[in-house]
Amino acid sequence: MTYPVTAATTPHRLRDRVGYDRAAVHAVLDEAWYCHLAFVADGAPAQLPTMHVRLGETVYLHGSTGSGPMLAARAAGGLRVCLAVTLLDGLVYARSQFHHSANFRCVVAHGTAAPVTEAAERDRAFAALVDKLGPGRAADSRGVSPREHAQTALLRLELTEVSLKSRAGAPADDPEDLDLPHWAGVVPLRLTPGTPVPDAGTAAPAPAYLPS
Repeated sequence: MTYPVTAATTPHRLRDRVGYDRAAVHAVLDEAWYCHLAFVADGAPAQLPTMHVRLGETVYLHGSTGSGPMLAARAAGGLRVCLAVTLLDGLVYARSQFHHSANFRCVVAHGTAAPVTEAAERDRAFAALVDKLGPGRAADSRGVSPREHAQTALLRLELTEVSLKSRAGAPADDPEDLDLPHWAGVVPLRLTPGTPVPDAGTAAPAPAYLPS
C-alpha cells in the first residue's frame, strides 16, 4: 500500500528517488531515534528536534508544555507542521567533486499536529516512547506522575501526506571521469550502541533489552 501523492509530496527534481510505500516509510520512522519538527510561530519559521514514536498511522511527539509548538497547537487546536526524519547510511566519494553525495533515507510528513488530551491515549503514547528505547522499558521503570504529566505534552500527527526520499549505491560519475586516478566508493555509516554505563548507585543488573 502507498500514501497518496499530493502537491506537498510531489518532488520538483530527482523524482526517481521519491517513493510513497507505507511499509518503507514506517521502517524509517521506527528506526530513527528522533525527528525534526518545523512550524511557523509568530510569523517566523522554527524547527525543533524531538523524540517520536509511531503507532499505526499516527506519529506522537513529546515536549514541554511550555514549548513553542505545544503552546501554539493548544491555542489553535492544532498546528500545521512539517516533520522530517533522516537516516544517513553512507558517504559517497566520487571521482569528481560534483558527484560526491550521501546514501540516505528521509521521510517528510505534512499535516496538522493536535494536542493529545485523552488520558488513555496519553498513557499509551508515553509508554510507547519509553519502550522505543528498549522493549519492556516502560514496565521496567516508574510511571509518569501527575506533576510530570503537567510538565510534558504530546502532539499527534496523522500520516496522510507523506513521502520517502532515498539514495543508495555507488557514485554516479560521468563516463569520461571513470579513468581518473582518484579513489571512488562508499563509506558506510551506522549508528550503533555502545556498552551501557550504569549510573552511580545502580544495584539492578543490566536488563536484557540493553546491548551487551
